[in-house]
Amino acid sequence: METIQDVKMNVYKFGNKTADGNTKMKNLLGGKGANLAEMSLLGIPVPAGFTITTEVCTKYNEVGQEETVEMIRADVEEAIKNVESIMGSTFGDQENPLLISVRSGARVSMPGMMDTVLNLGLNDEVVIGLAEKTGNERFAWDSYRRFIQMYGDVVLGMKPESKEDIDPFEEIMEALKHKRDIELDTEFSIQDLKDLVYDFKDAVKKRTGHDFPTNPWDQLWGAVVAVFDSWNGDRAVYYRNMHGYPANWGTAVNVQAMVYGNMGDNSGTGVCFTRDAGTGEDVFNGEYLINAQGEDVVAGTRTPQQITKLGSLRWAELAKVEEEDRFKNYPSLEELMPAIYNELNEYQQKLEDHYKDMQDMEFTMQDGKLWILQTRNGKRTGAAMVKIAIDKLKEGSIDEKEALLRIEPNKLDELLHPVFNPKALKKANVIAQGLPASPGAATGQIVFFADEANKYKNTILTRIETSPEDLEGMNIAKGILTARGGMTSHAAVVARGMGKCCVSGAGALKINYKKRTLVVDGHEYHEGDWISLNGSTGNIIEGKVATIEPELSGEFAEIMELSAKYSKMKVRTNADSPKDAKVARRFGAQGIGLTRTEHMFFEVDRIKAMREMILAETVKGRKEALEQLLPMQREDFEGIFEAMEGLPVTVRLLDPPLHEFVPHQLAHQKELAEEMHISLDAVKAKIVELEEFNPMLGHRGCRLGITYPEITEMQTRAIIEAALNLKEKGIEAKPEIMVPLIGTLAEFVSQEEIIRTTAKKVFEERNDTIEFLVGTMIEIPRAALTANLIAQRAEFFSFGTNDLTQMAFGYSRDDAGKFLPIYIEKGILKVDPFEALDQEGVGQLVELGTERGRSTKPNLKVGICGEHGGEPSSIEFCYNTNLDYVSCSPFRVPIARLSAAQAQIKAS
Repeated sequence: METIQDVKMNVYKFGNKTADGNTKMKNLLGGKGANLAEMSLLGIPVPAGFTITTEVCTKYNEVGQEETVEMIRADVEEAIKNVESIMGSTFGDQENPLLISVRSGARVSMPGMMDTVLNLGLNDEVVIGLAEKTGNERFAWDSYRRFIQMYGDVVLGMKPESKEDIDPFEEIMEALKHKRDIELDTEFSIQDLKDLVYDFKDAVKKRTGHDFPTNPWDQLWGAVVAVFDSWNGDRAVYYRNMHGYPANWGTAVNVQAMVYGNMGDNSGTGVCFTRDAGTGEDVFNGEYLINAQGEDVVAGTRTPQQITKLGSLRWAELAKVEEEDRFKNYPSLEELMPAIYNELNEYQQKLEDHYKDMQDMEFTMQDGKLWILQTRNGKRTGAAMVKIAIDKLKEGSIDEKEALLRIEPNKLDELLHPVFNPKALKKANVIAQGLPASPGAATGQIVFFADEANKYKNTILTRIETSPEDLEGMNIAKGILTARGGMTSHAAVVARGMGKCCVSGAGALKINYKKRTLVVDGHEYHEGDWISLNGSTGNIIEGKVATIEPELSGEFAEIMELSAKYSKMKVRTNADSPKDAKVARRFGAQGIGLTRTEHMFFEVDRIKAMREMILAETVKGRKEALEQLLPMQREDFEGIFEAMEGLPVTVRLLDPPLHEFVPHQLAHQKELAEEMHISLDAVKAKIVELEEFNPMLGHRGCRLGITYPEITEMQTRAIIEAALNLKEKGIEAKPEIMVPLIGTLAEFVSQEEIIRTTAKKVFEERNDTIEFLVGTMIEIPRAALTANLIAQRAEFFSFGTNDLTQMAFGYSRDDAGKFLPIYIEKGILKVDPFEALDQEGVGQLVELGTERGRSTKPNLKVGICGEHGGEPSSIEFCYNTNLDYVSCSPFRVPIARLSAAQAQIKAS
């Protein structure tokens, strides 16, 4: 029965169908601890244990080891006694020893990012008692050598000395294998294992200067502290930053009685998923190893076997293994241990039904008894995420709102990535076959080390197997290829979580780190050679393969339909060309929130006219140059308005400083002088004249239009004439003309008068009219503060949050990369304010500007068009601030639509 505590404790116990906590306590107990408690309450066989809370970790980071250990010592000692009582053995006892595991467990799944120690409590005396208790001397000494190896790595820092070196313990093992002429760990004799223990301890003494700790309690406190420390380890910090998880969450520590998969042929360990994590298919799947411990499966050092017969048959087809060979040497768990399989199958269904989501489970079989060690909502690809949510909705286990909330907005991006062109695949040279660990298409140059993943623009990280230390390189690389490991190896699980293409367990690959070579069937590939990975089939292909845009799945369309149903805030796009506008409309954009006219001037035939305009010394000269640009601008607008027929299009007038349009290289300056029939000195003089100390705060935006009103006249004429031309064809255009970078009402009025006067002229010339709006971009803090005045004339506001962030913080966006990463690392800022809207500061300006603008004009249309318009937390803020729309790049439109719906659901 459940035991719910009213007062927060530091240590929460579980086991024997009771628990102090439950699944709702993930923030305090971490995901793993909360789920262990919940499984115990559900009657699922979970080894007894206890969880030290995330708040203790936070306290540890504040006050250090000594004070924290003293704070929880009595609670931990009491909890160990509870585990001893349930399991019928004693911690540190030589005759009937209780051994324990110590694992991390944050509130969100961070696979492999923090540390674990197994078999804790062993020493030279306890190992003998364990051998006698189990009647299995080999198992006891194998467990002891594993413990020293893991504890040495995690707690004592016994890492490889350089990236070319292998793990120091693995080096000792490889030397002994060579001496004994054996290949597998399971071939070590009992004496070999005893020798390894001696050699391991000797290596620890030489490297650290201290003996390996023998007191079980010293071992336990060392492991607990190491898990707390791993929360701030490099790979955990990188993973947190990658996903935006705050540093103050901390990790829980889960201490649990050991159960053993390495006690012989009636024991084993495995990892399973209640659905396919790559595709979302409703099929139970996973991998196991006989006579092994949990890290053997995920580490990829041994390629495991499939749990289900269906999975085994699929694997054999990919690996080109004959049925007779498969059944004899690689049987599924379903075939080898049918009773255990049936029990596991029952538990996986029970857990998915209970949590109403795909589960990722770890299990151990000890001497014929099944134990479940962990369950969590499984990491999955974007495609699987969408399919599972829609399937669960159709099954009736979740409702529409929950289905939308189940989707991680940024993971939709994976569904929009290019895929291999089927025609190109038919001609491709497949050099090897691995397991399709994570779907997708990746083409890149081979690199062998994670810290060199950015050596080329597109890379394929090629490893024997990956480890958690490789995380940053895995994130940078276009794809991941491993020679070892199965569908549940570290590489596979992390790649699926990232939405990264991965092929694992390609046994035909011979990788040599020192030579930096990959050999397949006698053919040698070197670092920098191009290969391609098909993560959906497991094919490894020589060279580059052409890609095409993906076709969006039916489930994706259903998610978009649901998003439209539950969102009143509109999503527009930032688009400067008809092509971008069409892409965005296909994704459901409801207009354009920003068309940047300056991008249209950089094409070869236009830049010349633009430069003529800049170099002209008179209004007449500028107007003549602008006359050349007018038809080009008009044509651009016609294409964009047509692509967005019937939807509003906000066109920003010329914004950047003029020096961006002039040539800065001598050769190009000479060309310009010749074309304009003026001297090189005249060109150079004009360029010097245009130079500014701080151009982003200089002669740009509305200041250009006020200085050179003929620019505003030309752009207005192009916009209005384009809309009228389309009207004649029966196509409705809805232009919104936006004045950039105003700080005062007078600046806006100056430009508005030019716009309306020019439009009136065009209407008279054409004897026709169209509806249009004139509004402004709020990107200077003063404009937000005086929004009530500006709204007297402006018909809409669009917050340009990129510049607003620069000016509110006083950070140059182009230079902030030099210090922002350090600010985030030191906790001065939680996130990059150019990636996610700073709601405390910049957000106040948006709220204030909206509120003051609508105090003057209650129906004022307000949106944002900075990069933040496609970022989920910023979109939620915009919804809560009652903005009418957000605008983002075309490929972010689906993400923004989903985020807008989620914001509305959360608010309600």
